[in-house]
Amino acid sequence: MDRERVRGSRRALLRQSMFAVGGLAMCAVTGCYGFSGGGGLPRTLKTVAIQPFDNQTAAPELQRELFEQLRNVMRDRLNLREAPEARADLVVRGTIVTYDVDLPLGASADGRNTASNRRRLQLAIDIEIVESATSRVLLTKKGLAREGQYAEGGEASGRKNALESLMTDIVEGVQSQW
Repeated sequence: MDRERVRGSRRALLRQSMFAVGGLAMCAVTGCYGFSGGGGLPRTLKTVAIQPFDNQTAAPELQRELFEQLRNVMRDRLNLREAPEARADLVVRGTIVTYDVDLPLGASADGRNTASNRRRLQLAIDIEIVESATSRVLLTKKGLAREGQYAEGGEASGRKNALESLMTDIVEGVQSQW
């Protein structure tokens, strides 16, 4: 009797497996699913013009670094080509509002002195991304701020971390519109 039940269970399992495989094959043939690329933007959006951001901070190199990061992100993550503003599908503009460095993060202490060994910086921007054809604002953020942490003397790595975090927020903000 137990043998009969085991055989019946095996047959039922085999039938269910065949059903599942058949269903997947049918979906593949009839196109129940598909893949798409392009960063989630409509195919009509192919080009971008990135205006250099106004820099209200005392760090002149920040403007160039932010511009380069935006160029790379727009190209690599959103699949947009650069174009002059007059021919671009999207226009990116903004202002670097805040860049505060050497903010203490952690400290180590011994009996004789106290020294900070970890630092942080804060970077804040205002950004606007507009679709040229319709003047539709895809993203507008005022005071978009991110922090970067770094070891004593490693400000460049903290700035890189803060910029990467900003770029992720910008990409997600643009993609969320579609």
